[in-house]
Amino acid sequence: MPLRSFSVPERIGGFGVLVAGAAALWPTVTTSTGVGVPCMLRTLTGVPCPGCGLTTAAVALVRGEFGTAFQANPVIFGLAALAVVVGPLVALRATGVLAPPRPWSPVGRRRMGWLAGLLAMASWLFQLHRLGVSWA
Repeated sequence: MPLRSFSVPERIGGFGVLVAGAAALWPTVTTSTGVGVPCMLRTLTGVPCPGCGLTTAAVALVRGEFGTAFQANPVIFGLAALAVVVGPLVALRATGVLAPPRPWSPVGRRRMGWLAGLLAMASWLFQLHRLGVSWA
C-alpha cells in the first residue's frame, strides 16, 4: 500500500501540533536548564526575523494568555488554527470520508507562494515595529 501524501496545509498543521507540544514543555526545560534559543538573525545583526517571538507566542497561547501571544507574534493564531483543523482532516482522509489531497496547480502554488511571502513580510514589519527597530 503506497504512503499517502500530505497536503501543504496538513504539513503546516502537523508542524503546529508539534509546536504546541514543545510549547507546553519548553518552560520546564528553560527553567530547569537555563537554556534558551535566541533568534540567530537578531543575535548577529540586531534585526528581528519574521518568526521572532513565535516561541514566546506559542508558550503564551498554550497557557491561555492570548494578548501576550498576539503581542509576541500574531502569526501563532494561524498556525494554531491549522493545528486544530489538521487532526480531523487527516482522520477523515485516512478513513476515506474525504478524498486525498490533490496537487495544486502551478497558478495555485504561485498564489500561495505570494500569500506566504506577504504574510512573512507583514510579520517582519510587525516585529520591526514591536521591537522599535529603525533604519535611521
